[in-house]
Amino acid sequence: MAKNQYRLTFCSGAETVTGADFLLEGPLDASGRPLVRILVDCGLVQGEKLATEANWEPFAYDPKEIDYLFITHAHIDHIGRIPKLVYDGFHGKIFATPPTCDLAHPMLTDTAMILSRDVDNKLDKVYAENIVVQATSNWTAIEYEKPYDLMPGITVTLHNAGHILGSAYVEFNLGGTRLVFSGDLGNSPSPILPDTTPLVGADYLLTESVYGDRQHEARDMRRDMLKEVLIENQQKGGTLIIPAFSLERTQEIVFEINELLEHKLISKMPIYLDSPLAIEVTDIYRKYADYFNDEIKRHIARGEDPFIFPGLVETPSAEDSKAILHKPDPKVIIAGSGMSSGGRVVHHEQNYLSDPKNTLLLIGYQSVGTMGRLLEEGAKTVTINHASIPVKATIRKISGYSGHKDSDALVEFISGSAKTLKKVYTVMGEPKSTLFLAQKIRNELGLKAEAPAGGKSIVIECGE
Repeated sequence: MAKNQYRLTFCSGAETVTGADFLLEGPLDASGRPLVRILVDCGLVQGEKLATEANWEPFAYDPKEIDYLFITHAHIDHIGRIPKLVYDGFHGKIFATPPTCDLAHPMLTDTAMILSRDVDNKLDKVYAENIVVQATSNWTAIEYEKPYDLMPGITVTLHNAGHILGSAYVEFNLGGTRLVFSGDLGNSPSPILPDTTPLVGADYLLTESVYGDRQHEARDMRRDMLKEVLIENQQKGGTLIIPAFSLERTQEIVFEINELLEHKLISKMPIYLDSPLAIEVTDIYRKYADYFNDEIKRHIARGEDPFIFPGLVETPSAEDSKAILHKPDPKVIIAGSGMSSGGRVVHHEQNYLSDPKNTLLLIGYQSVGTMGRLLEEGAKTVTINHASIPVKATIRKISGYSGHKDSDALVEFISGSAKTLKKVYTVMGEPKSTLFLAQKIRNELGLKAEAPAGGKSIVIECGE
């Protein structure tokens, strides 16, 4: 079979953690025009605000010319610009796993609500309800490990990434050449999900690198650390605030606290789940129990709900959320967003950060420019709602609850295709992380690896 050329462009998501957006075009004719244009992910660039000004800029391509969009998972930095894509004229087909199809609408609806409060949002029409509905309607669901013939010469397979419910890494078989987009790769073993499916037979790989230069604590250690923080908060008689992403991190922490209570490793105290989105997402989790790992399935087989336990209080309304302030200590508040860049957790931080008896627990990656990153780096004061808040609360961090593989786990994942890989591209990480991981891949696996610049295009030869 003759070889075909495909052009791959790192539109966004290179040299940065968020804003995943990659364009695959081909086969290319003699003049360089492609037969088909395929996007993988279309996410918000996030920083100090939920969405930075870069999100309102034109795309690096004409949305009207995009034929297909494949979504790796439902986090906003992977789906958040789909409404703009639709607003700007995209009429192609969107593919994802069944859970991702169901999660996309509540995730984008919540984003639209938060953006509506941002006076700097110059394109409020982009997230109008009708656009969000249009952007999340009629997606095509593809199950894991079931090859989908997109067109002659292009077959697509979604593999379990182990990151969040329904997350996938996407394999394109281009006439015998396998090009893989990792999406976000889960920090296996997860309290809830099965391990990431091993990578086999890839020729080219775009891999995330959020923790490309760092290691996590082991699972047993992270649970012990959570137990210690909960006991310490109870002994101090304070409020423990846990900023958590509504999708996956919240469900993991709720399950872990449930386990600690069941084994009588901590005492019962009020745990407030203060996130309407997390409550809605948890209901979707219950719908997809078949996607859970064996441990969770055993809980369900015994008739247990792994996301409910004595002392857990859901606070869906704004009034319920405000009332938490007047509830007696000790107590725990789990609220979005995970980087303190918006949502209800910001109001709790305004109320509780100035008191030394309280604790803020960071359990995920904190992007540069976010409130979470400032607190992680030891800020003595922060500005919330135009008020200067002294940070006297204890700031704790458990990186083991990150949803991303660490440096060693990324290399181990890549090693599954060490005999076939022609080139690895490290993306979706801060520059120091992507560069470190690329060098680590070269040193430990002897593979060609590169941390590409944002906007760069490459051409790859595909076919037998």
